[in-house]
Amino acid sequence: MKCFNNSGGVVALFLLTFFSSCSESSSQAQPVPSISLEEQIKTRFYGEVLPPSSSSCFAGAYYRKAVSSRDYWLGIGGTVVLPTLTYDLTRENPNKLGTYLDNASIYLGGTSDDQETDIGMTWEVIREADGSVSKERKAFRPFMRRTSHKSGQAAVYQNAPAISNYYWYPGETIAMSIEVIEAKKIKFIVEGAGKRYEQIFEADGYQKEIMANYKRVNAIDQVANEGKPVQPTTAKVTGAKWLDVYLFRSANSQVVKAPMHSKRFTDMQCPAKTYFTLSTSGESGENIDIFGSK
Repeated sequence: MKCFNNSGGVVALFLLTFFSSCSESSSQAQPVPSISLEEQIKTRFYGEVLPPSSSSCFAGAYYRKAVSSRDYWLGIGGTVVLPTLTYDLTRENPNKLGTYLDNASIYLGGTSDDQETDIGMTWEVIREADGSVSKERKAFRPFMRRTSHKSGQAAVYQNAPAISNYYWYPGETIAMSIEVIEAKKIKFIVEGAGKRYEQIFEADGYQKEIMANYKRVNAIDQVANEGKPVQPTTAKVTGAKWLDVYLFRSANSQVVKAPMHSKRFTDMQCPAKTYFTLSTSGESGENIDIFGSK
């Protein structure tokens, strides 16, 4: 107790030494826990950016989108059961008889360095066995689309060749992925039902050191309606089942697949939730039915 009778400086020095000692002891007693890479893959990586709670819709289609945060992702993939499109027969396309103003697509994509990509499957016409092109759409066929880039790269849309090896049908299960494999190059793979399509797609905005977001999308697309309010239709796209969805990321000098669970994406149902019936499936899966507005 003698020290309390000395000068205030002695007391201050004693208290500072005491609290410093306690702080060091507490720090030593409670080390920061180390989370394994396996656990980070399942939950959240160190420094992983969380997705925004909401995002605005772009008009023109009925679509369910799950989009990641803008982070150092390298792509996206998943396994999906292809859906069935039921047309609104009153909405025949006057410029392309045999087709309709509503269509189905299910695809991946992203935005990197302000360049957007849509890469996946769309319900398409086919080339018949006799070499003729069908009037109506008969199968899902791979497609790739990119917007232009400030490098001068032009916008482009292309399909896989119109051959039977690249046709898939409602109810078939496919594995689909896009991954940045080197600067300006995306590897696109679709495989399932005994068929496989692989393509290196050039996109100048996509590089491993550039932060990007990635998405999965199920849609009722509407012909010549981009940027406009959705058109009333009885068309529906039902039976789509994402069995799993994952994001590619570099961690510990390897590329890993991280499940795209609900904490890793922004939930978008456009133009409104009333047009969708959704149910979760497993860690990162989802069942999706889309209905028009009539």
